[in-house]
Amino acid sequence: MEKTSSLSEGTPQSDAAFDPLAVLDGMVSTLGSLESAIASLQALREFTLALASRLADVMNDGGAALGGTVRSGFTAAAWDSRSAELAQRAVAAEVATATRANDRSIQRQMGQAVELLDRFPAAFNALAQGRISLAHARVIQDAGAPLDDPAALARYESVVVPCAEKQAPGRVRRLAVREAEQAQPDPLADRHERAVAERHVRVTSQPDGMAELTAVLPAAVAYGIHDRLTQMARAHAEACAQTGPPVGSAAPGRSHDENRNTDQLRADLLAELLLRGAPTAHDTPDGLLAAITARVDVTVPVLTLIDGGPASAAGSAATSNPAARRPEQVPAELDGRHPIDPVTARVLAGQATAWNRVLTDPFTGAVLAVERYRPGEDLKRLLAARDTRCRFPGCGIRASDLDLDHTQDAALGGATEASNLAGLCRRHHMLKHHSLWKVRQTGAGVLEWTSPTGRRTTDHPPRPATTTVGTGNKPPPF
Repeated sequence: MEKTSSLSEGTPQSDAAFDPLAVLDGMVSTLGSLESAIASLQALREFTLALASRLADVMNDGGAALGGTVRSGFTAAAWDSRSAELAQRAVAAEVATATRANDRSIQRQMGQAVELLDRFPAAFNALAQGRISLAHARVIQDAGAPLDDPAALARYESVVVPCAEKQAPGRVRRLAVREAEQAQPDPLADRHERAVAERHVRVTSQPDGMAELTAVLPAAVAYGIHDRLTQMARAHAEACAQTGPPVGSAAPGRSHDENRNTDQLRADLLAELLLRGAPTAHDTPDGLLAAITARVDVTVPVLTLIDGGPASAAGSAATSNPAARRPEQVPAELDGRHPIDPVTARVLAGQATAWNRVLTDPFTGAVLAVERYRPGEDLKRLLAARDTRCRFPGCGIRASDLDLDHTQDAALGGATEASNLAGLCRRHHMLKHHSLWKVRQTGAGVLEWTSPTGRRTTDHPPRPATTTVGTGNKPPPF
């Protein structure tokens, strides 16, 4: 009797009629067809995003091409020079809130779609026909972006698109970069000078209470920094092997560890140099820059600051019940967004004079107080602690970069108080005042946004300092 199997029955049984290679061949063919269909759908998405960008242009000129029958949605004549950008923002925000995305990402994707259709038609056609993937198209687009001459772009596509139909994106990138470099009208030295002007340092959150510090620097400087850190790490390791670790050589906030590897030593040395080193080449005559210390909000439930005492006694049941969560073990946060461990939170909240302490109720999660050793403006600190990020749906710009906006304009009688103020980044502050987007506060810091097409989206204040304890009240988890 022939034996059969299904996915629910586990591994197929051996049978003379069963040929694994034939099944594999069918699976590969199916996956190939699926990838081709996905590429075609991605091309349709690119086409639709490009249409959205074109629609924003129509909104901007008031529908002049359609007889002037379209409402622009922009109010102030002073913004005429920026109305095209505001129109793009308004359309991107409409798409983003409907698709639960970030409007900056949608606007960037709209721009990418327009560029792909306008400047790289061969790559778009290959994508629409399923001959290449969106990843291939992005490689071709990114490498060819600096090329302005249409003839050079056509020659560039004629080489890289056939390669993309046969090779993985990583292999296509090498060829694409090489071909684009050969087609560049400007010498490398001039382009490098312009690129140096774009150098920057950024921080990106990572899981488990970590973050990534990224610096975009000239290649010689970047490799030189890495090499110096490597030499310092090796010299430190050799010194420790001979005499033991020197005083103060531990990682910030950590105890001495004589078994750190080279990667760990490089990271610890970089942190110590940046946090404690003096900017001798850039400092002012009075040493002003060297006197500047780090400043950031540390949001902590009040019980987290208690190491022992009543709070610890109340949470002692956790030692026998792993499922129980001790109140003082509720994680703290940096700038209202990045979890840190309780030990680090206690150290930062207790010793550094430039750290803001945002205390929250461990049972309700509500902000209790904003303490700081240096005097400040209470209302601004309270709102920064409550909002921690831009209050437009999907936006994550942090509190330190926000404008405090009157939900009901102060000029129209809006009160300057927490119930009528919210933090908005400059992008969404402008969008609120100069487009058809509307917002109102419904209480407890909750904002209700209404898009130009009438869609309503509610944005709650970010939940402060993670988990609460001992109550069924659960604030919104966003």
